[in-house]
Amino acid sequence: GPTAEVVEPAEERPAPSRGEQTELGVRAFGREVDTAWRRTSYSGLVRVEEQAPSVGSEPAVTVLTDEPDESLPDLPGMPAPAAEPDAEPAHPSPVSPMAELPAGAAFGSLVHAVLEHADPDAPVLEAELRARVGEELRWWPVDVDPDVLAAALVPLHHTPLGPLAGDRTLAQVPLRDRLRELDFELPMAGGDHAAGDRPGHLVGDVADLLRTHLPEGDPLLPYADRLARPPLADQPLTGYLGGSVDAVLRVGSGADQRFLVVDYKTNLLGEQGRPPTAADYAPPALAEAMLHSHYPLQALLYSVVAHRYLRWRLPGYEPETHLGGVLYLYLRGMCGPETPTTDGVPAGVFSWRPPAALVTALSDLLDAPAPDPAPTAGEAR
Repeated sequence: GPTAEVVEPAEERPAPSRGEQTELGVRAFGREVDTAWRRTSYSGLVRVEEQAPSVGSEPAVTVLTDEPDESLPDLPGMPAPAAEPDAEPAHPSPVSPMAELPAGAAFGSLVHAVLEHADPDAPVLEAELRARVGEELRWWPVDVDPDVLAAALVPLHHTPLGPLAGDRTLAQVPLRDRLRELDFELPMAGGDHAAGDRPGHLVGDVADLLRTHLPEGDPLLPYADRLARPPLADQPLTGYLGGSVDAVLRVGSGADQRFLVVDYKTNLLGEQGRPPTAADYAPPALAEAMLHSHYPLQALLYSVVAHRYLRWRLPGYEPETHLGGVLYLYLRGMCGPETPTTDGVPAGVFSWRPPAALVTALSDLLDAPAPDPAPTAGEAR
């Protein structure tokens, strides 16, 4: 609103005489622009593998880029998700409830918005989803029948989320236990303090953290080799990192309370020409899909965001206790209570609990400027 300000009258300066005027000149710009400083995001960091890096800050992104056809192409050195064999399995896998729905980034944004605002405690969940679809279609005009989309979103709400969530379902996590669309803007290597000509931390340094903290057999450990490969490894971690976490879920209570980073994915997996099934979204296939789309880096960065938030907001916060892990929910593979499981993890759910020491080490890496180079003999004196 308006504010009152006291204005002090200024004395009028007489116009200078012609004799006092000096000759004008052009000032020379002698500084160097620190092109490593920028505002970027997870997608901005990995985009270097498909195009040359540009100078400047990344514009705000309003459309999600979850879909393979409309986000990152097949990146160099990234394996595509494995195709299913031609032979029919002995026990056919259930067809995805979302098999007949469209694909694309706009559709992904529509589904994300519906899941953000829908109340799982509504008396009739399908009616609640139908109302939210109707609202969000005004912002994301997708050619889809609202009733069909609402009905297709019901099964995923009743699919167990696996051991990290105590086999709870989304329908069993009320809005009061969800932190939805957690926007963040994290300073990296000093934030608005430019590094000048001193090299800062690079994405390749994250690969070293993965190798240090992930045990052998971790499904995402091979990602360290990809992070260490130029040009991705040469991306500077300088400036600001921005984005939004789909949801942070609070599960358990008391000493068992923990927090899960959740990301919704509407990626279409499986063979072209046939409807996707739950088998296309089994945990081993999802591990390959995660590696293919650079999602491990996203999952780690979002875990740092949750760590920072909880460190500021949760009394008695202990990373080893309260960081419950990461759930990447591939919604098309979540077929309801009868969704098949692998080692207790349902299809459509990628479940990963990175060591708390890895998350805190990455947080420290992003927070601390790179060490100064060793002084010369003259500087030491």
